[in-house]
Amino acid sequence: MKPEHLLKIIFEYTTRITNERNLDTVLTLMADMGRDMIDADRCTVWLIDRVHEELWTRVAHEVGELRIPLDAGLVGHSISTGESVFINDAYTNEQYKEVLSTGALRTDLLTGYTTKALIVIPFRSNDGKIMGCFQAVNKNSNDGAFTKQDLEYLTLAASYSGKCLESALLSHEIEETQKEIIFTMGEIGESRSKETGNHVKRVAEYSSVIARGLGLSFHDSEILRMASPMHDIGKVAIPDDILNNPGKLTEEEYEIMKTHAEIGYNLLRKSSRPILQAAAIVAYQHHEKWDGTGYPRGLQGEQIHIYGRITAIADVFDALGSHRIYKEAWPLEDILKYIESERGKHFDPRVVDVFMDQLPAILQIRSSYSDVNLR
Repeated sequence: MKPEHLLKIIFEYTTRITNERNLDTVLTLMADMGRDMIDADRCTVWLIDRVHEELWTRVAHEVGELRIPLDAGLVGHSISTGESVFINDAYTNEQYKEVLSTGALRTDLLTGYTTKALIVIPFRSNDGKIMGCFQAVNKNSNDGAFTKQDLEYLTLAASYSGKCLESALLSHEIEETQKEIIFTMGEIGESRSKETGNHVKRVAEYSSVIARGLGLSFHDSEILRMASPMHDIGKVAIPDDILNNPGKLTEEEYEIMKTHAEIGYNLLRKSSRPILQAAAIVAYQHHEKWDGTGYPRGLQGEQIHIYGRITAIADVFDALGSHRIYKEAWPLEDILKYIESERGKHFDPRVVDVFMDQLPAILQIRSSYSDVNLR
């Protein structure tokens, strides 16, 4: 490879990696950069999972997530010793014959791939600790063999990537913590009305499926999935005697109950974080109706944010299908008839259509997060 072409690859990828904080995207870019720098058939970025004593990759070209024991194969050998590995005869190599049988060759059996040549290079954090490694497989050349120059180039990629990955892992940890806090807060709101935490999990997953079916981007669908558990957070301020009343609420009690939408909005609206901003919208608008008869503001049609319109149908579907203190769960057939009858009244017609299209996935979610199954 000509030096100017190599520099172009490095510049293009480092610019993108530096500006990216999503862990999956960073790992994908790292794998792509390594592959392109040495013209490998495949490149995998392995990370250490200290909790489970495993090596894992969510990004491996042509395959999905893989997990292997921490000491397995050449990847485990490289990480445990801190040494790079360079071989061009995977199935006959005597030096690494034993470790190959527990790693790359075993993976071949799982994936149907044939490994000939391998480069494995550990990468380190800013404080020098090994975080994982690059693994390149099979050179795209007539003999499929890597060169010493390929080893040097991939070492360069590993040196840079370790530093960037540390920042992405920190951002990922912060994001996962935020998700956990949001789900916990959502469960608090539900538990005060004697509803299960699984309700907010189901509504979150339903909302994400519907959003993707409507053509929202992956980013926006994920924002909604993380925000929708907060839809009833305002219930924390509703008195117990109203919240848990098994009978029909009086008009005055119902007006108090309705205030949970605005209360939730006011709890969340001052945040500058995109997830909590979305949660404020969902809390405020998930009781609005397409025909303008909802609350708290009587919004109509597309005045209602798409997040509110999606969460509305997800929440109603799950509420009708769940046992509550004031009602028994409805049969699925009755729920679907009700949703169809509210098309263009309570619900956005387009959202109803997508809901029905996505019903198999929605029912799978309902089964996976069943209150019975998770007790």
